[in-house]
This record gives sequence, structure tokens and C-alpha cells, in this order.
Amino acid sequence: MPSFIGGPVKITHVSGDGTVNFGDVLQIAPKSTTKSHSGSGGTNNGDFMQTNTFVSFTNTSDPDAVDSNTAANN
Repeated sequence: MPSFIGGPVKITHVSGDGTVNFGDVLQIAPKSTTKSHSGSGGTNNGDFMQTNTFVSFTNTSDPDAVDSNTAANN
């Protein structure tokens, strides 16, 4: 189904492995994956952001060995 963009779109940065798509697509498969840990409101970005976080805990325990297999996508 064709897409219709009804308003302004602001894209400030797309990294080397990033994907931006407007329109028809069957499948978008990631070429790489990463994992990051940050507290509440730590990765918010945009215009006029205001966050109020009084208590924040981040659980970084990860017992599994492999999270995302992207070997076949390259």
C-alpha cells in the first residue's frame, strides 16, 4: 500500500547501518544489532525535551549467549 506523508518529517541523523523507508516494502532485515543499557530518560532526544525522573534502576543482567542472529542478513 502506498504511503502518504501528511506532515513535516525531521530526520537529523541516520548512521551507516540505519534504514529510513517511505513507501512500499516487503521486508527490512537488520544488517547489525547492538545492545545498550541506559537509565530512565537517558536516550530521549528531540526538541523541547523535559524529563522528571526521581528513581531509576537499570537491570543489565543478560544470561543468554546470543540475542540477535544477523549472519544471514549480510
